[in-house]
Amino acid sequence: MGSRSSKPSLTAPPSADFNTPWRKVDWTKTEQLKDELRGIQLNHPQLQHLRILLHGPVGAGKSCFINSLQSVFQGEIKAIAYEQSFAKKSCTRTYKTYRIITNNSETLPFIFNDVMGLEATEEDGMHPEDVVNAMLGHIKDGYKFNPTTPISAEDQGFIREPSLQDKVHCLVSVVPANSISRMEYGVISKMGIARENAKRLGIPHVVIMTKVDEDICPLVQKDLTQIYKSRKIKEKFRCGTAATDSAHP
Repeated sequence: MGSRSSKPSLTAPPSADFNTPWRKVDWTKTEQLKDELRGIQLNHPQLQHLRILLHGPVGAGKSCFINSLQSVFQGEIKAIAYEQSFAKKSCTRTYKTYRIITNNSETLPFIFNDVMGLEATEEDGMHPEDVVNAMLGHIKDGYKFNPTTPISAEDQGFIREPSLQDKVHCLVSVVPANSISRMEYGVISKMGIARENAKRLGIPHVVIMTKVDEDICPLVQKDLTQIYKSRKIKEKFRCGTAATDSAHP
């Protein structure tokens, strides 16, 4: 008796990616979005701009994000924040304020503050209490961070009576898509503490995932506009959101 040949399967294998985006984005409305950002209204006499604080692990791309935004509004590649590829230690050492200026010399109504990257050990990286001090508006521009000791009222860089202008109005957690699964417990803990303090202070919290176009998903590497059809990117997004929502006081 001859062997019976197997019949072809009528069931298609599950797709690695989604057929429809899990988040809808109109990629043709970039100019409209830029106009909306230019036109943000600050309905308070003490406010000249909104202050946005970026924090996250070393090498997450905080400075790169600032440079990218400046480049978008300038219409050409610009680098106003120092960055270094494959950095193992934070390139940012001081509390630095960055203003975004358009190619028409218009200053946008929001500013960014970049801080030292978070590291797992207590001896390295941004001290978690200094993230809270920054949110409260106690840190002057140019203050040099001490990884082992948070700023105190005796330091020259300490603002004793911060104004509404000195305080942070939005906390942004920057997490790298290509290494979320390898983030150390100590870093996740520090990010969680910052998020809980932002919640306690009534400060909005946003998560930005960087490096999504690196060696993670072939679909996104080929076409960035397909990012919200990627199953791998959605899994990374869930992982990053869960990390920043975890507090370990």
